[in-house]
Amino acid sequence: MTDDSQRNFRSVYYEKVGFRGVEEKKSLEILLKDDRLDTEKLCTFSQRFPLPSMYRALVWKVLLGILPPHHESHAKVMMYRKEQYSDVLHALKVVRFVSDATPQAEVCLRMYQLESGKLPRSPSFPLPKAFEQYLNLEDGRLLTHLKMCCAAPKLPYDLWFKRCFAGCLPESSLQRVWDKVVSGSCKILVFVAVEILLTFKIKVMALNSAEKITKFLENIPQDSSDAIVSKAIDLWHKHCGTPVHSS
Repeated sequence: MTDDSQRNFRSVYYEKVGFRGVEEKKSLEILLKDDRLDTEKLCTFSQRFPLPSMYRALVWKVLLGILPPHHESHAKVMMYRKEQYSDVLHALKVVRFVSDATPQAEVCLRMYQLESGKLPRSPSFPLPKAFEQYLNLEDGRLLTHLKMCCAAPKLPYDLWFKRCFAGCLPESSLQRVWDKVVSGSCKILVFVAVEILLTFKIKVMALNSAEKITKFLENIPQDSSDAIVSKAIDLWHKHCGTPVHSS
């Protein structure tokens, strides 16, 4: 039996006896012991499995390029990063792009845009088009209802795609979505939005105005968030495939 076959057998066994994620955690710990972290394998792991909370911050920092792959450089680089954060924040305040009252999520977005030379006042996002495309595939009747109510262009796209569901989903569910975003798949946001519509289809179909539909979607019930994210990940895999790293 090959190593991959043995690992798959153990993963299925652990899941059946109620210890789902045990084997994945061990695999991640092995990856994190490498003297030079393999970002491609960490990226693939993050897209295939939920990151254990104890390692999430470290993996996110490495994948985002905040920390280098070499362990011995982490402490010094973090010191430089803190200085860099202060300098960029000060620059944004000087040009009055942010203030002390600006939400932290927007501050971080503006800092990234400034550093990457992409600081537009009216950024455009292609994700709403992809959202309509996949919603039509999953439930064309629901999309037709949204268009008939003139709600399609007024959905909470800023909340979904600019803030990446921060303020919409509880932290435990949000972290699972951001695992995928940080590891390079912004498209997961589209499938979370689609699954929200599918989950609350009966409620949305009963509403007949864009304002009512948007207001409801901005304040969805929190008790079904974990199920929504799980189904959204399944949809993502269904339409985009399961990520694998090259050997």
